[in-house]
Amino acid sequence: MIGNQKARHIFLSLIRRWIFFFFAAEIVFFSITGTNYFSLKNLQNILLASTTVLLLATGETFVIITGGIDLSVGFVVGLSSVVCAKVMVDLEAAGLSQTLSISSGIIAALILGLLPGLVNGLLVANFRVPPFVATFGMYGIAYGSAEIICNNVPVHNLPTSVASMGHGYLFYWLPGKAFTFLSKPENLTRMELKDLISIIPNVTMITFLAIGVFAFILAKTKFGQHTYAIGGCTTAAERAGVNVKNHLIKVYMISSFFASLAGVMYVLRFITGRAPAGSARLLDAVVAVVIGGASLYGGTGTILGTVIGALIIGALEIGLVNLAIPTYNLHIAVGCILILAVLVDQFSPELVHRED
Repeated sequence: MIGNQKARHIFLSLIRRWIFFFFAAEIVFFSITGTNYFSLKNLQNILLASTTVLLLATGETFVIITGGIDLSVGFVVGLSSVVCAKVMVDLEAAGLSQTLSISSGIIAALILGLLPGLVNGLLVANFRVPPFVATFGMYGIAYGSAEIICNNVPVHNLPTSVASMGHGYLFYWLPGKAFTFLSKPENLTRMELKDLISIIPNVTMITFLAIGVFAFILAKTKFGQHTYAIGGCTTAAERAGVNVKNHLIKVYMISSFFASLAGVMYVLRFITGRAPAGSARLLDAVVAVVIGGASLYGGTGTILGTVIGALIIGALEIGLVNLAIPTYNLHIAVGCILILAVLVDQFSPELVHRED
């Protein structure tokens, strides 16, 4: 009897952690079929490819745990990228220094990026508009506003320092000769530049710092507890003293903040601002949250699971590129993974979500 209980406990643990086994299997498959998949450069490419999805999915995790969904984040990325780039270009043209122009553009994008979340939260919490409808409406508003701001043309000619920030790394290592922080060693020959090893992209570092802060908030603070409580049962949360309306507004603003931060990271990486910058990543973000263990019915989910889900998509994308397979196949694969995750959540809730 004890042996059966132990075996069942092991089985349940494996089911709950299916995403980790899926991730490991994916890595093994591409390492065998591809070339140099485990190289430092390729691993960092996976992190860079996952940046937008990681940020969008982190904000989406909070919303989905409450039982909602935010469909506006893809075009909030575009709106923020356009605002960020436009402010940088205009301020530099007005004679401001590159440092002030860049910092002003980033701050403006992050502040403006909170507004869609505020509106979404008010519509959902105060006016009881279904999250799908409210955020889908904001989807169109954000996209149209971005196109108006940039006059339907991507914003280019950003300050030159943007490239050094977005394409920079935390560490640089020249084996046997130099190890520097944030900037490349000076006076390197062409051969030494070829041997220079760049470690941890700046964009990745900023992304994981932001994710780490909000992972702590979700897991270790009252705000996180209230988020789970609302997703578990809104009525019970209200009876327990949770201000559900105010909390939902904050949750949607968190989602919008991460979308605007993704827009800033887009500008730093691609040195441009585009209205449809994050539109293709909406599905990926939702998939990352769901395969990370969050239920679309609310009440469950973790940032760690979401991060693994986003990395699965990033590893899949780079793996397809490595195998010279057209990347549009990524959408098919992501769709299949989403269906698999929902089936697991739908038909095996007692295995995935219940403790023994």
